[in-house]
Amino acid sequence: MEGLLDFVLRDILTRAGGIDRCVSEFIRVNNTLLPARTFERIVPELLNGGRTFAGVPVRPQLLGSDPQCLAENAAVLAGLGPFGVDLNFGCPAKVVNRHGGGAALLEDPELLNRIMAAVRRAVPAPMPVSAKMRLGLHDDLRAEECALALQEGGAEELVVHARTKADAYRPPAYWERIADIRAVVKIPVIANGEIWTVQDAQRCRALSGCSALMLGRGMVTDPGLALAIAAQGPGACGAADASDAPHIAWNALLPLVADFWLLARTRLDRKKQAGRLKQWLNFLRHRYPQAEQAYLELRAVSDVQQIDAWMAAQQQPRAALTARA
Repeated sequence: MEGLLDFVLRDILTRAGGIDRCVSEFIRVNNTLLPARTFERIVPELLNGGRTFAGVPVRPQLLGSDPQCLAENAAVLAGLGPFGVDLNFGCPAKVVNRHGGGAALLEDPELLNRIMAAVRRAVPAPMPVSAKMRLGLHDDLRAEECALALQEGGAEELVVHARTKADAYRPPAYWERIADIRAVVKIPVIANGEIWTVQDAQRCRALSGCSALMLGRGMVTDPGLALAIAAQGPGACGAADASDAPHIAWNALLPLVADFWLLARTRLDRKKQAGRLKQWLNFLRHRYPQAEQAYLELRAVSDVQQIDAWMAAQQQPRAALTARA
């Protein structure tokens, strides 16, 4: 999720718990051999043994359309010791698809196979190579063919976002089509798309047959979602708490928001810092009334010192409660 789930937000969300592994935002590969410092800039967890500071493994993701170029870059990346290499065949962005990348590749299963095979050969055998795909570009008629092409190319795991590029992010997600893909491949399949609640997770598992799930915007909106899903167990498909309340109380989340701001202030370009905080608050406000208020208060603020002061003021009530206790 380019521009959203970067290393700063990965660090914070993995502190909340329930996440087994992260996949980085995609790294564009366009007819050039990227230096190690580029991979380390986008995935600085590579400098921490390939893990977030909470200890969760991160698998960097490459995006491109040239098999040889992707293979050469994958070899450089593999030398940095990641927990595997992932390939993006699902991005629906027009600028990516226009250059033959992301979901546009789902029109050419033979090319998918050649890309996967080239990367698999370039990466040491013990290192996993996985892929993420959508159901197709304009329709889902070739979904199974694409999945088989990736498997035959050497993919050891497949994440399926249960919509086409044409569907974009509009609900619903067609989780039952993931079950069709699972029926024809022999590698593990992970379900993705439109999982916002524990109930969504249970329905997705029931319809897709997958026990493993990938969370995106749902986790950004409700940072306790992964932990709540994990508490249900991998085979849980029954009734759960129907409450719409977020799974981490605002008072418990607020320190993570403060840590997010501290990381943004110290690790991101100054011009991006305020925008990144407001971007996350914009997601959080769908579940937290307090985040709605915070977003409204900060929406027009770009001065980082003003945000520092606002953040410090949010911590004062907590400090007072701690002192009284």
